[in-house]
Amino acid sequence: MFQNKNILITGGTGSFGRALARKLLIENKCNKVIIFSRDEWKQWEMRQSDPIFNHPKIRYFLGDVRDVRRLSRSFNEVNYIVHAAALKQVPTAEYNPSEFVNTNIIGAMNVIDAAIDCKVEKVIALSTDKAVNPINLYGATKLCSDKLFVAGNSYVGAKRQPTFSVVRYGNVSESRGSIIPLWRKMIAEGAASLSITDKRMTRFWISLEQTVDFVCSCFKNMHGGEIFVPKIPSIYIEDLAQAMAPNLPHTYMGIREGEKLHEQMVSLEDARHTMEMKDFYIIMPEIYSHEQSGLKKFLAEGGAVKVPEGFYYASNTNTQWLDVETLRRLVT
Repeated sequence: MFQNKNILITGGTGSFGRALARKLLIENKCNKVIIFSRDEWKQWEMRQSDPIFNHPKIRYFLGDVRDVRRLSRSFNEVNYIVHAAALKQVPTAEYNPSEFVNTNIIGAMNVIDAAIDCKVEKVIALSTDKAVNPINLYGATKLCSDKLFVAGNSYVGAKRQPTFSVVRYGNVSESRGSIIPLWRKMIAEGAASLSITDKRMTRFWISLEQTVDFVCSCFKNMHGGEIFVPKIPSIYIEDLAQAMAPNLPHTYMGIREGEKLHEQMVSLEDARHTMEMKDFYIIMPEIYSHEQSGLKKFLAEGGAVKVPEGFYYASNTNTQWLDVETLRRLVT
């Protein structure tokens, strides 16, 4: 899929960007891996963290997705783009809404415009469960971003390039800012208890390696305009705490501002135009619900079937679960 291709990752110094770059460089099939990010310190730190990040095929571009001219320069001769750049912290978004709009929405528009102008072949934007029925500003900006990338396919002209698609998943288990590194730090510092928001809270479980593999597979499967959602197991947050520190009691803090009790990745409304595959769901552009030729394109996929009436995909109603013992093996 990536043979002799130039791949650019916006937000490439983040957890996902590093993992994807490492995979591409180790496989050594692509022509070039370009890290596009705005923080020179993180780029320097990335170079120092692993010899693979000084590979002859890697390039580092300083720039901000808010700057469309810099994007256009960076996208020159690029074949594939993974758009991972975003402002993500939920509480920070509530106090800095304009900054999140400028990066997550205007930045998405800039990526789309620059990709079209530079004749990029394929673009995948990373989304989040928080874009489904959003209750906080971060989720609302990512919903707008998703809509922009889906609609981007309408602006590409007769050549049908670039092809724009979206990949949506929940919290990544070991990513920067997730609960596992925080609890590990608390345990190492001799905490008397682990802080949990609510004992009923559930989350989807996906590893960083799984997200990278899934995104790579979506480059092969994408037609344009769809949102890919992986089928992954759920966990109880309390079970995760028990797996990490079986002898520590739990302190319950209550759900934080802008936080949900359960994650949701396919809503009831999305389900009307959602297809099920063996290992993932495809949320099709809504227009295909009324356009038979577009619908056939997705039904032609091997094993694709429409989800049943009343379906929705949430962490608390999932059919796959990880128990305490399995979680213990994964986190220790």
